[in-house]
Amino acid sequence: MRSFLQREVIKDKNFLFLSFILFLVGFVFRIVNLTSWPIFADEAIYIRWAQVMRAEETLRFLPLSDGKQPLFMWVMIPFLKLFTDPLFAGRFLSLLCGLLTMFGIMIFSLFLFKDKRITIFSLFLYAFSPFAVFFERMALVDSMLSMFGLWAFLLSFLSLKYKRTDLAVFSGFSLGAALITKSPALFFVLFLPSVLLLQDWQKREVKKQILNSFFLLFLTYIIAYGIYNILRLGPNFHLLSSRNYDYVFSLSHILEDPFNPFFGHLKDIFLWFFYFNSLFLIILFVIGVWQGFIYFKKQTLFLLILFLLPLLIQAEYAKVFTARYILFILPYFVLISSLSFFSRKLKVLTWLFLLGFVTFSIFQNVSFAFRKESAFLPKNERSGYLEEWTAGYGIKEVANYLVTLSKEKNGQEILVGTEGYFGTLPDGLQIYLNSYPNIKVAGMGLDFKEVPSGLIESSKNGVLTFFVVNSSRSKISDFSHLQRLAEYPKAKKKDGSFEKLLFYKVD
Repeated sequence: MRSFLQREVIKDKNFLFLSFILFLVGFVFRIVNLTSWPIFADEAIYIRWAQVMRAEETLRFLPLSDGKQPLFMWVMIPFLKLFTDPLFAGRFLSLLCGLLTMFGIMIFSLFLFKDKRITIFSLFLYAFSPFAVFFERMALVDSMLSMFGLWAFLLSFLSLKYKRTDLAVFSGFSLGAALITKSPALFFVLFLPSVLLLQDWQKREVKKQILNSFFLLFLTYIIAYGIYNILRLGPNFHLLSSRNYDYVFSLSHILEDPFNPFFGHLKDIFLWFFYFNSLFLIILFVIGVWQGFIYFKKQTLFLLILFLLPLLIQAEYAKVFTARYILFILPYFVLISSLSFFSRKLKVLTWLFLLGFVTFSIFQNVSFAFRKESAFLPKNERSGYLEEWTAGYGIKEVANYLVTLSKEKNGQEILVGTEGYFGTLPDGLQIYLNSYPNIKVAGMGLDFKEVPSGLIESSKNGVLTFFVVNSSRSKISDFSHLQRLAEYPKAKKKDGSFEKLLFYKVD
């Protein structure tokens, strides 16, 4: 393995230079204006958990209380020490996971196809892919899940290929890390044996090869589940399985109602790839499958298993289904798409499709960085990240106002009531006020018809009191106790209407 890398990679300066340029392009697409998008609900929750876990050692398993695995938050803690902006810290972690995924794609492609042209092309596609760029600019766990899944398959493949116990151990570490990142890591557990398809079976040694392979896979599983069982140290381990049923149907669903929501989800999947990767890359993928079965049958079948089966299973069983839930299959989609350049008959068309994909990707990625409201997004993603209460427009501005006021008032006690109990509010505000103990943020519920009495009482007692609420959650008609300080409009909807974050002082 080492000699292969030295011969094919380290000594090839042109390959290294092109790879470096593509990594740099991928980094620039992901880092520029990283915090320009408003904080999303799940981002606020994860970052707030990381802050609490950093401050209180006894709460290191806090995400288990909501049926979530904690690794992403554990790894985020050092980044909160490095960067003053907690949103940048969380998103930078996701960005790094994306770059490590790119590196995994490079190594996987080299060993699968032994063709550096395919490797460069796969790196190119992933660096430019708006699907990857968009979600790797967000402080969400899906980028980490994708990274660990890819490396688990890669290391397991290499351990079987070179009969290396150490690589099987590292594969176990990666698989175990995926298991304590997010529940869909179960797909990696289920499909890890598919690496057996890539084995070069020798008739004379087939029994020995089978025994060695099963030993290495068994070792990987033992280590992975040893890591997973660390979560049993937390007080709410049982919630992992019970909360999963909030997101997926039971196994019997396929017998009861097999086509609902299966076909609807298949349509969603196509639209996500259309909006985030363009029709051009979808066509390149189809050409890649065709060329793959001509030149790389085993490798193509292996990659199709990792790409298609998780999609089909999620389409059948997912109750809640959004684009980021399929981010972890994107590396295999890209690897297959990179095979399209083996086509001699369609060479001109392939280059035209690539040009179309690059043009589309540059528009999308520039929009993500500088013109977010003009980005070409699926309906649900646009509403969730830009238009509705989940989009945290104005939250940082409110926090900055409160910090400035706190300094002017020499640390006087300040109370801020917000809508909700967790999520964009109050968590999105708390992450920016974490270092100011005199500013207390309290979630007050939903759908307000009047100003919460606790806030009015607080103001009467001489505490500087404020109220933050989204316009869609407020039905207040009596403003006698409220003084509007600011409002922050969100992105416009198709009908021209828009929600606003409202910031009041309570008198």
